[in-house]
Amino acid sequence: MNGSHNILEKLTVENIKIELMRTAFGHGETYFSKLDPRMLIVWCTVFTILPWFTHNLTILLGLSIFMGALAYQAKVSPLLIILLAIGIFSQFFYIVTLAIFLGGSFSAAVSIIPLTLKLLVISLATMAVFTSIDPEKFSDSLLSFGVPAKFGFGVSYGYRMLPILLEEYENLIHSFRLRGKKPDKKGWFYFYYLVYYAKMAVVAFYPMMLNTAKRTRTTVEALEVRGFSYTLESSASKKLKLAHLTYTKSDTYFIVWTVAATALIYTAGYVLPL
Repeated sequence: MNGSHNILEKLTVENIKIELMRTAFGHGETYFSKLDPRMLIVWCTVFTILPWFTHNLTILLGLSIFMGALAYQAKVSPLLIILLAIGIFSQFFYIVTLAIFLGGSFSAAVSIIPLTLKLLVISLATMAVFTSIDPEKFSDSLLSFGVPAKFGFGVSYGYRMLPILLEEYENLIHSFRLRGKKPDKKGWFYFYYLVYYAKMAVVAFYPMMLNTAKRTRTTVEALEVRGFSYTLESSASKKLKLAHLTYTKSDTYFIVWTVAATALIYTAGYVLPL
C-alpha cells in the first residue's frame, strides 16, 4: 500500500513534465552518453533489425534481458518504462481477444509471444540509445551521415521547442482553470469532471500552437540575421561543427562486448531452444 501511495504521489503533471524533459534532452552522466552518437545510431539500427531474423524464444528472451540491462544502465525514465509495459500488454491482450473472437483459441497467446518479445527488444534498444543522446549530438550525427542540414536542424529545433510547448500548454490550462468554473456535480466516476478537463485540453491546443508559432518566427528571424542558412551550406562550418564527434577506444570496447554477449545468447538459443 505504501509503495502504491508513493507512486501516486509522484504521478503529478510537474513530475511527468520533468521526466519528458530528461528523456528529450538525454542523460549526460550515463555510460552511453560518453560514446560516439554515430556508432550508437548504427548499433541501434542493427538491434532493431536483428530480432526479425529469428523465432527462437530462448534467443528473444536473452535479447530482451540484455536490452533491459542496457536500458537500466542508460537510466531510462520510469515513465517510459510504464508506458512501454502498458503498450506491450494492451497489444498482447487485444490481439489474443481478437483471435478468440474470430474463432481461434488460447493457443493464439503462445503464437503472439515471439512478436511481443521482438517489439520489446526493439523498444528497449531504442530507448537506451535515444535517452542518452542529446538533440545537438543527434542533429550532428545526422549531418555526418549526409542527411540534409535543414532536416537535422529541424529535428534538433523540434526538441528545443518541447519545453516551450509544455510551458505554453501549462500556462493556458492554468488560465482556463482560473477563468472557468468546475461542474457542481461530479457525476458517475467523476464523469462531469473528466468532460470538463477534456474540453479544456482541446480548447487550449489551438492557442498553444499560435503562441509557439509566434516565438518560432522570432527565433528564425534572429538566426537568419546571424547568417544561419549560409553556415549550413559552408563546408568549413560543417567541419568545425562536427569536430566534437570522435570515435574512441570506449566505442570499440562497447561493440566488442555487445557482439560477444549477443553471440553467447545465440549459442544458448541453439543449444537450449524453447
